[in-house]
Amino acid sequence: MLRSIDPSSGEEIATYATMAAAEVDELLERVQRAYPAWRGYGYGRRAEILRRTAALLREQLPIHAAAITAEMGKPITEAEAEIEKSAWVCQYYAEHAERFLADTPAPSDSPASFVAFAPLGAVLAVMPWNYPYWQVFRFLAPALMAGNVAILKHAANVTGCALRIERLLAEAGLPDDAFRILRISSDQVGRVIAHPTVRAVTLTGSEPAGRAVAAAAGASIKKTVLELGGSDPFIVLADADIPAAASTAIRSRFGNCGQSCIAAKRVIVVDSIAEEFEAEAVAAAGRLVVGDPRQWETELGPLARADLRADLEDQLHRSVTHGVRVIAGGNRPDRPGWFFEPTVAVAPSSDVPILREETFGPLMAVIHASSTEAALTLANDSRFGLGGSLWTADVQRGTELARQMDTGGVFINGMTHSDPRLPFGGVKASGYGRELSDFGIREFTNAQTIWLPAAS
Repeated sequence: MLRSIDPSSGEEIATYATMAAAEVDELLERVQRAYPAWRGYGYGRRAEILRRTAALLREQLPIHAAAITAEMGKPITEAEAEIEKSAWVCQYYAEHAERFLADTPAPSDSPASFVAFAPLGAVLAVMPWNYPYWQVFRFLAPALMAGNVAILKHAANVTGCALRIERLLAEAGLPDDAFRILRISSDQVGRVIAHPTVRAVTLTGSEPAGRAVAAAAGASIKKTVLELGGSDPFIVLADADIPAAASTAIRSRFGNCGQSCIAAKRVIVVDSIAEEFEAEAVAAAGRLVVGDPRQWETELGPLARADLRADLEDQLHRSVTHGVRVIAGGNRPDRPGWFFEPTVAVAPSSDVPILREETFGPLMAVIHASSTEAALTLANDSRFGLGGSLWTADVQRGTELARQMDTGGVFINGMTHSDPRLPFGGVKASGYGRELSDFGIREFTNAQTIWLPAAS
């Protein structure tokens, strides 16, 4: 049984029966049968459906945004922005997919060899709850435009969002069974990966989930793209615009109630400006409006689940025993739901849980660095490598430092974020492969060499 619970009250919204093995097999076989016809659609016909999908997302924006807020507690303003971004990625690939996947000349001993990009078949996506629409469309738009069909195993607590997405695509004109959702538990995913219908797997989620999916896919020799956890560094150098850096750090860390892989989780500040930065950050955190995510003025809603709040509290408490100082927040508000105060804590070293582990919630960890070089060392002293930010008045020097950071992306004087035009993904324990841009759409294609003989 899959349960959807309102995080702002703890009340149950709905329950959904999980599929039996026979139901899963029948669904996968229908998806397989749908593949040849969808592959045969030209780019123009596929693009029409993606554009219609984008239009419906915008037309129905209040309905879809309300579903996100109800199931995972995202403030309504952020939920509406997520729907708009989902529409954007559909439009983006509708416009650019044909160019991204055009035959590419490859000079060789043949006078006319080239590389073609063919679809693989059915792509299984195992997606998380924190961006229940964006994460789906981030994989789905390029996968469909490339000619693949798709299967979604969404997080249990956002099953309602998954069902809405499935209905939306049907309304947009996507052929029957070219995209279907599986109502299954996590322990059933391995069996689905092994099914002959599935040709590739993409997962966004935790490091343990990534290891399990990669192992299952490896056993069946199926390609994977993994976007896993992050503990993104946010470096503030001595010449940075401190108010701007502090304001952006707060937005980065506390957006989506801190439940983002690319949030500013390790704020590394050079000693000479640490006091000023911390004062700015504490003041900005104190101004955040915590409350009912359905209210327009709310900036920080609840965490998505009770266990997530408990995990965050445990990480903070263990860190305090290692000398971490809490300089803002640190407690549960006295109200229903899974709320936690916006918290800022200063670490004496990098060997504390809130810096070594990924934190998922409204907790900003600050650590001081003695120099620019020390800040860079701290930034790279992590098993994660998803994104990062670097703040300095010297953009040229910042660019040189960015090249030395072990992350999939670096944003200089800006907030780490995803954009359909830029490749997105990580290194180290943050995963491998890329989503978005031309890199992302090619991940689930067969780069097929075609060699032609000389004309007779």
